[in-house]
Amino acid sequence: METQSGWKIVKEDERYVVTDNDTLKKLVTSITILNPHHSTTGHSHAGQEEVYIFRSGNGEMEINKDRFKVKAGEIIFIQDGDFHRVHNTSEEKLEFVCVFDGVRSH
Repeated sequence: METQSGWKIVKEDERYVVTDNDTLKKLVTSITILNPHHSTTGHSHAGQEEVYIFRSGNGEMEINKDRFKVKAGEIIFIQDGDFHRVHNTSEEKLEFVCVFDGVRSH
């Protein structure tokens, strides 16, 4: 399904809605709206760095064996190959933008 300005829903289930915009040649921008008390699928990818920008809500970010609180306005850098997952531990939706190089590999 395609939405305005090149945004496409790429994942949608009871946990979240994920939309991507791949109109740039080297970067993909993704917006995730994570429902209360749900988590993203944890994953890692060799050869790909990511930046997570939290826009609203609060929860926890897991990177490798570390888990820490995140909230709107925070920016998290994910190194090449690091395992990462977002947990919404609140009663409200948690929204974040992810920017990564190349194409979606997860």
